Parts: sequence; C-alpha cells; structure tokens
Amino acid sequence: MIEVKNLSKSYKDFQAVKDSTFTVDKGEIFGFLGPNGAGKSTTINILSTMLKPTGGSVIINGYDVTKHKNKVRESIGIIFQENTLDEKLTAKENLMLHCKLYRVPRSKRKARIDEVLEIVDLTDSLNSTVEKFSGGMKRRLEIARGLLHYPKVLFLDEPSVGLDPQTRAHIWDYILKLKEKENITMFLTTHYLDEAEISDRVAIMDRGEIITIDTPKALKQQLGGDIIELTTADNARALEEIQTKFDVVDATIVEDTIHCKVENSDAFVSDFIKQLETPLTGLDIRKPTLNDVFLSFTGRAIRD
Repeated sequence: MIEVKNLSKSYKDFQAVKDSTFTVDKGEIFGFLGPNGAGKSTTINILSTMLKPTGGSVIINGYDVTKHKNKVRESIGIIFQENTLDEKLTAKENLMLHCKLYRVPRSKRKARIDEVLEIVDLTDSLNSTVEKFSGGMKRRLEIARGLLHYPKVLFLDEPSVGLDPQTRAHIWDYILKLKEKENITMFLTTHYLDEAEISDRVAIMDRGEIITIDTPKALKQQLGGDIIELTTADNARALEEIQTKFDVVDATIVEDTIHCKVENSDAFVSDFIKQLETPLTGLDIRKPTLNDVFLSFTGRAIRD
C-alpha cells in the first residue's frame, strides 16, 4: 500500500530525513517510533503530499505523491497532531463540510456521517457544537472525519498527544475497532511506547534515519535476557565497577539510573549484590521494552 524508496528531505544544511526506504502492507498498522525531532512528522507530511521531498520516491495506493497528488489525497485520511476542527460548528456541520471538500456524493453523506459517528461513539453528539467537546471527543471526531471518504490509508500523527492516559486508552480502543471493521492501512507516528506496541511492525527513527524495522516482539527478542535498573550512591563509580567486574552484555547510565543487560537475572543478581562495593539504593529487574530497543540502537532513551 505504501512504497518509500531512498526518501530524503533537507532544509539548507540540515537533513531532516536521510535516505529512508520501507514498505507498508495493506491492512497493516505501521508504527514510526522516535523522539520529538526524529523526522517522523516530516516523513508523514511528505507521504501525505503536504511537503515536497528533496530526493527519493513515494508511492501510495499505486500513485506517486509528487506526480499524482490529487489521487494520493483521495486515497488517504489524516489525523493531525493539532486540533483542526471548526469549534463553532456542530459535529454534523464539520463532517458535512469534509464530505463536500472530498466530493462524497450527496445521496451518501448522511449515511456515511451516521456510520463514522457510530464507530467513535459520538452519535448522540451529532448536533452539539465542537467547542463543548472534551479533548477526547474532539480527537474521536477527527478520526471520524478522516474516514468519511473511505480512505485506503489513515495517517495518525501523534493521535493521542496531550490527552490523559485514560482518554488515550479509549482512543486506541476506537482505532483498533476501526482496523477490524474497515481493514484500513494505518501509518502511526508516536513517541509513546505503549502505542507503538499495538503496531504490526515498528520502524525506529532517530535523527532523520530509520535504524531498524521489525515487529515489536522481534525487536525485543533481539536484546534477549533481562534488564536490570539500579541506582547507587555513586553511579559513575558503580558503572566502572560493573563494566570491569561483572559479566554484563551492556551497561550505561540513563538520567539517574544504571541500565544493565544480562543473560539470566536469577543467576546474576545474588552474586552481584554481594560483590558490588558501591552502595545500592535501588534495584529493579524486568523484561526488555521498546525503549530498551531504542536505547540499544541509538545509545539514548526515547524520551531524551
């Protein structure tokens, strides 16, 4: 559904996207994971025809984004980071305006509006003005609006940014329900690790480059073993001690915590606690997460 080859975007001497190549299959949720400034939004703006690439090619639903912009726009829906609804209009009026812009046939508009509002549980708010909506309701209405013209691909650029955790969880319930109902290809950018976990595949992006692409499960399995997080009275001294005295795969300091990767935490921890000379103030053992994957590939945490 999406074919990207050697994509690049530069602003004078700054290269925001560097030689990106990837594909997205029909019906797939494809996650773009990376910190703010990694190049995610630049990429999504190119794919949605709002930004002209410096180099490379992008094909969406069989159409080139630079040569067939209107055909690409007919094929996609977009949920932006920022609210783009007209808050003085009702939900129905916002959706009707979108129907007209996308030339949804007049005879099908009412039925389609009713259908998308039902998907996001906003049927009862059809005639309410948007300025009265909560942040979560506005985001759900934007999702409904993006579906009105039956897009083949739905771009979600940080769809839950600024929402509280409970509302974020509800938004993703609606998005997953939508995938099951409509089988739409979804291209998701996020820096929330739990959101990236629902993707069929994840591309990790940092400083304009795609570092790796795979399923969340496969990426975490690449690390293997367990992650030990510890704090001490002197982290710099403890890190040096760990690197010289203990059999760890990797050890680094992120913010105020030492992260160690070990093959088997059960066999490692008891001797570690006995032998570490620097006083421990805290210790936690867990399985690898996508943040650990990002840390392993880039040398820093995604929140940096």
